[in-house]
Amino acid sequence: MDFVLDLLATVSRWSRGNLSEIALALVGCLLVLFGADFKGWVEQRLGSVAGALRVPMMALLCMVGSGAALIYATPWIVKGLSQFNNYSLAPVLVVVLVLIGVVADRR
Repeated sequence: MDFVLDLLATVSRWSRGNLSEIALALVGCLLVLFGADFKGWVEQRLGSVAGALRVPMMALLCMVGSGAALIYATPWIVKGLSQFNNYSLAPVLVVVLVLIGVVADRR
């Protein structure tokens, strides 16, 4: 049992040192998974606009939306993940990665 707790603490300490990169990867995965839904929502809203204006507007909105998500959501995820202690951070990250994998598999 001590080996498992030591392993969890070691992996959690390593993860804590790379938490900003892990959070950025999580946001990127979520953008890839749900980006098509966001694009569809934007297309639905811009459906009545002329084609010459719709394409640049859609590109701009998707670019700004994805950029804003990467810039502003990443620190929130870092802040949320940093609340876990060294015995629970690694299992939480594994569960989150498994959930992202399940969602990706279903899509």
